[in-house]
Amino acid sequence: MCLAIPGKVASIDELHGGTVRMAKVNFGGIMKEASLEMVPHAQIGDYVLVHVGVAISVVNEKEAAETFQYLKEAGELDELNPEEL
Repeated sequence: MCLAIPGKVASIDELHGGTVRMAKVNFGGIMKEASLEMVPHAQIGDYVLVHVGVAISVVNEKEAAETFQYLKEAGELDELNPEEL
């Protein structure tokens, strides 16, 4: 099953003269990198749904928290292995 996991944008780096935006996203204490190409309006502090390293939408904090908790309870967060960092 493919899932989009909610996380909070902690920082944004603009690469290649500002043509590529990459974010550090906090997933319950685990930081991962994600592309912001599909959500160019995303800002630091926003919550985004990330699928295979790409932020696919911006969501509100309540929706992000509820989704993250559901995925945690369902055991679907194994791909957020902190040892990969």
